[in-house]
Amino acid sequence: MSTSTPTGRAWQLAARPHGWPTPADFALVETPNPEPEPGQILVRNLFLSVDPYMRGRMNDVKSYAPPYELDRPMLGGAVGRVVASAADGVAVGDHVLHGLGWREYALVDAAQAAVVDPAQAPLSAYLGVLGMTGLTAYAGLLRAAEFTAGETVFVSGAAGAVGNQVGQIARLKGAARVIGSAGTDEKCALLVDEYGFDAAFNYKNGPVAAQLKDAAPDGIDVYFDNVGGEHLEAAISALRVHGRAALCGAISAYNDTEPGPGPRNLGLLVGRRITLRGFLVRDHQDLKPDFVRDVGGWLRDGTLRYRETVVTGIDQAVAAFLGMLRGENTGKTVVALPE
Repeated sequence: MSTSTPTGRAWQLAARPHGWPTPADFALVETPNPEPEPGQILVRNLFLSVDPYMRGRMNDVKSYAPPYELDRPMLGGAVGRVVASAADGVAVGDHVLHGLGWREYALVDAAQAAVVDPAQAPLSAYLGVLGMTGLTAYAGLLRAAEFTAGETVFVSGAAGAVGNQVGQIARLKGAARVIGSAGTDEKCALLVDEYGFDAAFNYKNGPVAAQLKDAAPDGIDVYFDNVGGEHLEAAISALRVHGRAALCGAISAYNDTEPGPGPRNLGLLVGRRITLRGFLVRDHQDLKPDFVRDVGGWLRDGTLRYRETVVTGIDQAVAAFLGMLRGENTGKTVVALPE
């Protein structure tokens, strides 16, 4: 690499959102890219990930992930091409997965990057179906929810990146019945026709509890929660004795300015011996070999399908993020950065 390193643009958090984020809360700035020091690589990002959990990092509160710093580039999953390397084992031209997204160029410690093979899967898949969202679905269903064959599964936010994969994994692992909720009739049709769900309902068409009861009149054994709120309350009422819920997220409340009311039926947990279990994907990295084996095999033989919502251009990253929060995406949302 020459002594003249490229500059690139990066998104910073300019102000902490109150309620729903707006474009004014973000700033796209030009940033320099220094030469890699020993053990580092410079990556030209090709795909960026935008995910619901990022909304929580915009608040200045203590959580499982530190908040984004104001006037500093934000963080997130990314995959790109190495354009300069001072690290053993990572060569210029390699493609890597790393955590310095929201920018065109990233100076990455090689120990914090993983080389990926674009010949095995499209690069964007390493951010979704073969990446963090896919492992979240796999670990949440099989470990946190302790799913076993023959059970009935309900997934909220089922047309999203995690939810559709949860439902498909449940089906492939022998579920008796898989039910999903989504925000449009078109997404519900997709869940049944393409992803193999047994039933799906539009939560905007009526009370969740009533629609879930129609879809699962005999109750459910497992609930995978991406939404919280009304969905969680409805699922608790539908869970059978020894039912389990894996609590992945609560996107319905991420932009609330005041805490919403909790489920009003928590008393059912005792009599029915129900388990509600929150989980973080980072605690289940030991499952990655099984995840790659299973999901990789299902992708190769076509039994697991996925869709992506691809938005092009670094200048559109905030719009992609806000659209994802509003539920405008189908499947994983990624931002493509053509070279």
